[in-house]
Amino acid sequence: MSQPYVLLSAAISLDGFLDDTGPERLLLSSPADFDRVDEVRASSDAILVGAGTLRADNPRLLVNSAERRAARVAAGKPEYPLKVTVTAAGELDPSANFWHTGGEKAVYTTDKGAERAAEALAGLDVDVVAVGPELEWRNVLHNLAERGVERLMVEGGGRIHTQLLQQGLADELQLVLAPLLVGAPDAPRMFGPGAYPGGPGSRMRLLETRAIGDVVLMRYVPTAPGTGSLPTAADRRWLALACELADRCPPSTTAFSVGAVVVAADGTELARGHSREAGDPVVHAEEAALAKLDPADPRLATATVYSSLEPCARRASRPAPCARLILDAGIRRVVTAWREPNTFVPGADGNGLLAAAGVEVLELPEYAESAAAPNRHLVG
Repeated sequence: MSQPYVLLSAAISLDGFLDDTGPERLLLSSPADFDRVDEVRASSDAILVGAGTLRADNPRLLVNSAERRAARVAAGKPEYPLKVTVTAAGELDPSANFWHTGGEKAVYTTDKGAERAAEALAGLDVDVVAVGPELEWRNVLHNLAERGVERLMVEGGGRIHTQLLQQGLADELQLVLAPLLVGAPDAPRMFGPGAYPGGPGSRMRLLETRAIGDVVLMRYVPTAPGTGSLPTAADRRWLALACELADRCPPSTTAFSVGAVVVAADGTELARGHSREAGDPVVHAEEAALAKLDPADPRLATATVYSSLEPCARRASRPAPCARLILDAGIRRVVTAWREPNTFVPGADGNGLLAAAGVEVLELPEYAESAAAPNRHLVG
């Protein structure tokens, strides 16, 4: 696991604000929803807020339900999730509630900020972690994963929500819409301006809507693929789907079981396929998916192909291997999980063929086990 599942959680007004400009925190949620948030906290391995939120709101970030804390302990977890804050400068108030309630705490900061943070928090049981000259989110998330955090709940503020979403690192958004208006132009918003994955007009997938008293919970997942060599949460979600499709392949002792998905830049699924689909004993996953598309579809030029196995570079059953089909379709980005073993075509290097032709090829080996699972009878 290279990073935890990152869940962004916030309550917003009808006009998109997290708070007003008054001296007291504006309560946008309801008692019933506060209990829901408590349940989400209890299901998380860590809860993260920015240093600005600590200064503005002075939160405790606890699991308030004794029953939920007991359930965590019974499951072998700490009573409270790890509490995390991030700060580039290391400027922290040692008297804040954050440091004096709950269980384990950690500060993620820059190399320069670490000295200041350690000095400010001297005498407190806090883990100060320097992640480099800049506060890079991927480094923070990688370190959290290394310490066993599989599910991270992010409660703000808006700048952190914006950065994680813009960098494609958020797996899920849980937004609660409150029936009130703030109207103050300088009040804090959930998201700031800038470039987001998929560009203007890209859509997220709605997972759930639920009325909780007079507020509404909306759960979304980002779907727009990344654009370069760094994987996004959406890349991982689509590749996981490709691996699931591999499980649907009719069994074979002479060919691999593979799944593939073609996704447009705005996150729209264009096509999917799997090996031996529709009774064709030799069709490959990428071939099956691409055959469902109009070759003149302009979205292909910026689309991403997700395949559980690297696209084949040589094959005897068709005139063109899947790597060539991808190139002919004009697709310039491919994400794979598993390198092709030498079982059938020794020395195959579909990823290398694509990369040599200028395609951005991204391999996520953390999904290799899932991709290989339906092929264990072929590779041992």
